[in-house]
Amino acid sequence: MNKVFKDALSAIFDIESGATLMLGGFGLNGIPENMISALVQKGPDRLTCISNNAGVDDFGIGLMLKTKQVKKMISSYVGENKEFEKQLLSQELEVDLVPQGTLATRIAMAGLGIPAFFTPAGYGTEVAEGKEIREFNGKMYLMEHALHADFSLVKAWKGDTLGNLVFRKTTRNFSVAMAKAGQITIAEVEELVPAGEIDPDDIHVPGIYVHRIFQGKDYEKRIEKVTVQL
Repeated sequence: MNKVFKDALSAIFDIESGATLMLGGFGLNGIPENMISALVQKGPDRLTCISNNAGVDDFGIGLMLKTKQVKKMISSYVGENKEFEKQLLSQELEVDLVPQGTLATRIAMAGLGIPAFFTPAGYGTEVAEGKEIREFNGKMYLMEHALHADFSLVKAWKGDTLGNLVFRKTTRNFSVAMAKAGQITIAEVEELVPAGEIDPDDIHVPGIYVHRIFQGKDYEKRIEKVTVQL
């Protein structure tokens, strides 16, 4: 099976309106820049996006919010995006805010095939509304369900033609779990190498989880804020 595609647009060919997407990265670090741009170009709407954040106004998922392609965001941090705020307050956008650790675990549980788990995070707050609550060893926990997606879109530092992925430093935080939680996982990489060139001990996501891969280009690698201290 050939997993290699020529570019982002060809790799996302079957992402249609109404799909649920996971988008890797943390803040603007390690996001699938090429595939987000391709989604804006292709134009599917009514998307549910599962991501640590919602990007900023002119970068990341913020580009998809600007074109009104996102119907619902499932995130843990959304504080850098004015367009997000505007659509939320006007009720154009559905938002499910999830504690960051809970979000990461819900994604990881999907990859492990575990349908639900109990956590103390969010008990006694709005997060617990409508959820099953149980007591364990004198402490209250609420039940959270695993998060699945039709497509997981991740960006890695290096990958091979079999789909094995290597991430650099903190970029592996959400992306590794997301790569295992989608029905179809698509990876963009900075460097695409022949099969067998990556040491098996260096692989963070085995190729069995990755359905499509392509070499990306023109990465900006932005961060939200630059702080200089003398």
